[in-house]
Amino acid sequence: MNIIEIQNLTKMYGKSRGIEDISFHVEEGEIFGFIGPNGAGKSTTIRTMLSLIYPTSGSAKIFGKDSIQFSSDIKKEIGYLPSEVFYYDNMKVKDLLNYSASFYKKDCTKRMKELAEIMELDLTRKIDDLSLGNKKKVGIVQGLLHEPKLVILDEPTSGLDPLMQQRFFELLEEENKKGVTILFSSHILSEVQRLCNRVAIIKEGKIVTVEKISTLKENNFKRFSVETAHPIDNNYFSIPGVNHLSSKEITFLFKGNINTVMEKIAGIEITNLSVTEPDLEEIFMHYYEKEA
Repeated sequence: MNIIEIQNLTKMYGKSRGIEDISFHVEEGEIFGFIGPNGAGKSTTIRTMLSLIYPTSGSAKIFGKDSIQFSSDIKKEIGYLPSEVFYYDNMKVKDLLNYSASFYKKDCTKRMKELAEIMELDLTRKIDDLSLGNKKKVGIVQGLLHEPKLVILDEPTSGLDPLMQQRFFELLEEENKKGVTILFSSHILSEVQRLCNRVAIIKEGKIVTVEKISTLKENNFKRFSVETAHPIDNNYFSIPGVNHLSSKEITFLFKGNINTVMEKIAGIEITNLSVTEPDLEEIFMHYYEKEA
């Protein structure tokens, strides 16, 4: 069963581009990644899908129901964390969460305390006194306290320290084991690679592709930075798989059998070597070249 079905969804802001002809589906029980650079249209897609803003054309169904016609019913079973959270500054955390819980016909007290303990959130503090990271924790607890069937997360880790990010990921994995479907929107590739089964890639308001995360990993580039003891020929690393080579600093992106480039590196005297994941924008740039 598809929990989310989006068909040809388009949102224009006058003559300005929002999203165009977006189509994908999210299956029941999966963690689905929605990735793209900042400004690609991720948040617009989510807000349109949730009928927080209305589409120019196209449609979205959640739980098999039209997201506009059955908006109230659908939202009772959804936990949503927007990319930016804004609250009443003078309220205490527990008062805000109790107010949120009052919209659902269930007692959320026990679950709220469990989540607050997991996320190390002080329920007695005022919202105005919280850091960005702690405000994001409030949003996470708020989105999960009513035990929704579908969780939609838009850039959820911004502001969280690495330890809390790890705890948050473990929480999501536990929720998923219970059967909760998760849509995880992010521009951070490593997060998506860890959590998701499939991904939709969006750029400039359009879906480039929807594919399994294993396929995306196979297509991933690595960024090499090599420092040599002596100058080398500018064409030394001109081998298949090497892109955007800079001979001045000897930096390049590589995709393919990593042993090939390591054999080249072994043939020279180096003083330092760094191999890292490029940022998502770089990966997309080369991925789109392949698609073109």
